[in-house]
Amino acid sequence: MRAVSAPEPPGRRRVKDAAVDLDSHPWLLALARRFRRTLPGDERFGDPLSTAGDRPVHIVAREVSSLQPDRPSVFHELGLGALQLWQSLSEAGGRGRGEQDVALLFTDLVGFSSWALKAGDAAALELLRDVGVVVERAVGDHGGTIVKRLGDGVMAAFPQPQPAVEAALAAQAGLRSIVVAGHTPRMRAGIHYGRPRRLGGDYLGVDANIAARVGEGAKAGEVLASDTTVALLDTDGLKLGRARRLRAAGTPRELRVQSVSRE
Repeated sequence: MRAVSAPEPPGRRRVKDAAVDLDSHPWLLALARRFRRTLPGDERFGDPLSTAGDRPVHIVAREVSSLQPDRPSVFHELGLGALQLWQSLSEAGGRGRGEQDVALLFTDLVGFSSWALKAGDAAALELLRDVGVVVERAVGDHGGTIVKRLGDGVMAAFPQPQPAVEAALAAQAGLRSIVVAGHTPRMRAGIHYGRPRRLGGDYLGVDANIAARVGEGAKAGEVLASDTTVALLDTDGLKLGRARRLRAAGTPRELRVQSVSRE
C-alpha cells in the first residue's frame, strides 16, 4: 500500500511563496546587481570562465553557481558578490595576480606532430613526458607557475621577466639531453611582460595574445622576448639578438622582439 504524503500546511506554503517573491523581486535584484558593481573585482564572477581555476574561491563559486535556481535570485547574486570580494582580496594579498604585471612564457615543440606520426604513440608519449619533466622543473625552479598545458607546450606565468627568461633558457639546455627514438626535441619559447587579465585559472586579453604570438614567432631552439621583457633584464651573461618587428596578426606595430641566449 502506497504511503500518502501529508499536504503542506498552508502557513508554510505562504512563507515559502513570500520568500520566493522576495528573492525574485525586480527592485531587490537591481539593488543586488548594483551593489556587486561597487565591489572590487570581477562583477561577473561566477560564470564558467571566471571559475575555471583550482583555488578554493573557484571551487566554492562553481558550487554556488550550480545552485542557481531557474529564475533570477537576489540571494544568489549576494552570494556571488561575497565570492567576488573574496577573489579580489586574495589577489590583493598576493595569492593571485589579478591586474598586476606578469611575464608570460609560451613554449611548444617544433616539428613534433610530423615526427609523432612517424614515431608512433608510445614514442610520442615518452617524449612528451620527458619534455614535461624538464620544462616544468625549470618553471618551478625559477618561481613560475604552469598556467596550462598546450599539447606539446605550456603557458607559464612569472612575477618578473628575469626568471621567465632564465627558466626558458634552462629548459632549452635541459632538452638537449633528451633523445627518444633517435630524435632530440626542438623547442621554441616566447616571453612577454605585460598586464593580462586574470580570469579563473587563466590569463586572457591583449597581453596574453601578444605573448602567444611572440612564442609562435620564435625559431626552433630560440628564446624570443618582447621589448617590455628585454627592458627589465639584467643582461650580464646573456646575449641579445638584433631587435626586430614581430610581424604577426594581432600584435602592435611598434612591438619589437629580440632573441636571448647564453654568452
